[in-house]
Amino acid sequence: MKQQLIVSGTGGQGILFLTRFFAEAAMMMRLEVLTSEIHGMAMRGGTVVSHVKVGPFKSPLVREGQADVGLILSKQNVPLHRSLVKPDGLIFVNSDVAGDYFSIDASKLAIDAGAPAMTNLVLLGFAMKQHGLFCEADVAREVLTRLSPRAHLEFNLKGFDIGYTST
Repeated sequence: MKQQLIVSGTGGQGILFLTRFFAEAAMMMRLEVLTSEIHGMAMRGGTVVSHVKVGPFKSPLVREGQADVGLILSKQNVPLHRSLVKPDGLIFVNSDVAGDYFSIDASKLAIDAGAPAMTNLVLLGFAMKQHGLFCEADVAREVLTRLSPRAHLEFNLKGFDIGYTST
């Protein structure tokens, strides 16, 4: 198993939580994993992008055109980071506007469910439903249960399920 992913968004959208999620899922599956994060004024809403490599890689950074999957939480980041994804790679975008990628209005779904902070997990569930990721839903739920603070566990699982069951 080898998969390269990028997760892109802005500060406060849960990019680092998703990065940790992927690392934990890979380790649970006994796969090698490397991660790296690039923060640009993240605390002030700046761009954050993380790189995740699952499998036997030597370097944590994903090169241009090499990512198999891109999860993009802010549609304005599509032009910034789409070039990291292979031409035949899968891109999942939190957007109410359709494009040449898979899109879901994860922000609206999270707000409607009463927890805007779970937008990242709605997008994760949506991407997992499309079979775009190296792990399956049962592993995801177990990792979310391990990583989530007790106070957020119910909402995190709910967010994942909203994305996973959406059309």
